[in-house]
Amino acid sequence: MYVIRLPDGTLRVPHGVLLDGGDDGRVIADAYVEIGPDDPDYDRLRAQSLTEDELEDRRRSWREGDADLQAAFEAWKHEQDS
Repeated sequence: MYVIRLPDGTLRVPHGVLLDGGDDGRVIADAYVEIGPDDPDYDRLRAQSLTEDELEDRRRSWREGDADLQAAFEAWKHEQDS
């Protein structure tokens, strides 16, 4: 999960929680919390944040890279079956 910088300057920061689910065991939840410039960690987190467009560009490049990796695996698999 990434720190996301919204157009108004607000940051969406990943926040994980570990809850005791009683008899069902533990529950791990990942969510985002929004912080503003008044938060003590704002400057540090803003430096590593991405806009929503930058995050989408990253996801798109991962998907494109996944297609190349899938093709390479299929070629390797075909060689192994021969």
